[in-house]
Order: sequence, then C-alpha cells, then structure tokens
Amino acid sequence: MQVAIRLMEDQIQSFHDDGFVVITNVLDRKTIGDARARFEPLFRGQFETGLQPDEWNWRDGVGAPDVTRQICNGWKADSTIASIVLREDVGQACALLRDWPGARINQDNVIWKPPGGRSLGFHQDDSYQDWIVPNEMMTFWITLDDTAADFGTIEYARGSHRWPLSPPIGQFHAPEDPLADLRIAAARAGETKPEIIPIEVAAGDAVIHHGLCWHGSRTNGGSVPRRSVIAHCMSSAAQFHSTKINPIYSRYRQRNTNQMEESFFPILWRRDGYRTPWLDA
Repeated sequence: MQVAIRLMEDQIQSFHDDGFVVITNVLDRKTIGDARARFEPLFRGQFETGLQPDEWNWRDGVGAPDVTRQICNGWKADSTIASIVLREDVGQACALLRDWPGARINQDNVIWKPPGGRSLGFHQDDSYQDWIVPNEMMTFWITLDDTAADFGTIEYARGSHRWPLSPPIGQFHAPEDPLADLRIAAARAGETKPEIIPIEVAAGDAVIHHGLCWHGSRTNGGSVPRRSVIAHCMSSAAQFHSTKINPIYSRYRQRNTNQMEESFFPILWRRDGYRTPWLDA
C-alpha cells in the first residue's frame, strides 16, 4: 500500500535551508513496477487514453540512443502515471512547503535516462514559468530506480533557491557542459564554489525542490536506466499571464479569462478541503 506523505519539522527546515528535501518510501513496490512497465509503451506511442502527451521529445526507432528521453504530461495519456502525479498528498506537500493556498498540477515529466544517456542542463524551473501568475513552481521528483552519483541522478546546488531568477538556459537537452549556466548564475549571486549535491536514494524515494533551486543531471555512466516520474505543481490560485504566451500550455487558456480550467490543470489539494472532483475516480 501507498503511505501518505507526512512532512516532519526537520524536513521542512531542510527544505528552507537547502532548497530541496528527500522524502523516502513515496511509492510501494507494486506501483514502482507498474510505472516502469509503462515506459516502453509510452515512448513507442502507445497511449492508453488515446491522447498524446503535450511534449514527447524521444520516440522509439527515431530518437538518438544516448539522449535522455522525456514526455511531458504523461498523465493525460496514461492512468498509471496519472495515479502518481495527481496524488493529493503530493499537492499538499508542495503547497505547504511553498505556503500556497493549495496546489494544482502544472505539468508532469516522465524521464528515462538509459545507460550512456546524456545530461540535462542545470536550470531553475521558475525560469520557464513566465506564462503563469504567480510564476512559481514546486517539483516533486520520484525515482523508479536506485540512484547513484555516477548514474545520472538528479543533482542540486545547495541553497541556490536564494539566488536571483535567471533566464532559461542556453541548451536544456544534452549540453556539452551541463553546469555552464549554473556557474554564471553562481557568480552573479556571489557564490565562488557552489556545493553540488547528487541525490543517492532508493527506488520509490522522492525529492521536493523549490522552483528557484538550480538542478540538473549528468551522463548516466552506469549499466542500468535511471527512470523517474515528476509532478510539477503551481499554486491553486495560479492564473494565465494576460500577455505572455507559452507555445504549448497557453493553448489551454479560454478566451476572455485568465482562469485555469481544471480539466487541464486540476487542483490536487487545497487548504479548504477542495480537490478537483474527478481526480479520485
């Protein structure tokens, strides 16, 4: 059985100090196995619901073998992914840590880094959120495989959530130097030697990180894949920006309103007890 996430005081303090916090045993063994089994069908284009994800950057038989594979909003295509990223306790944890009135899903990621899979550039998630108000994100990263420092795990610059917001990085997928933009940001923040922390945890464990916290991953030097499912949350009160447009996600904006439709951005948890009604079905 899944165990509900309960944040302890030391975890809350760790998050505020470091910009990220590890949460253990978020997924049970059955859910881990079920989620792993969905990766190959998803990247072959076999979508359970009949809907394509909003982003799909690697396809079986087409994509380069050493590129980290990513799907965004797999929850719309697959019920197993949806059952993980749309959990009420995921939204509650993100909202409480960021002091929001609640949390709704912004998007998810399904990440598959095969052996030899190349890096993802270090970045701040909030750099890509100018299309929403407030332009803030919280990320709940869940690994489906045991991780190690040289296996391309996620890494964080400790305390970098206190640095200023930077623009989107030069190259997100497979950059030659994944830390290039981080070094520039660190220098601007007066950090001459940022402390980089690789996350070494067991399958089913998670990390929650602040939208300003610099993070990324390097090449998978191991012999096994590194797979993860990620819920990116925003405030339940978030709205579309009135003028700034995201070429993918602003398509869900209705005319003559900046309000977000729960069919596309469901509310996972809210302090008053509300949760988008169809989620638990």
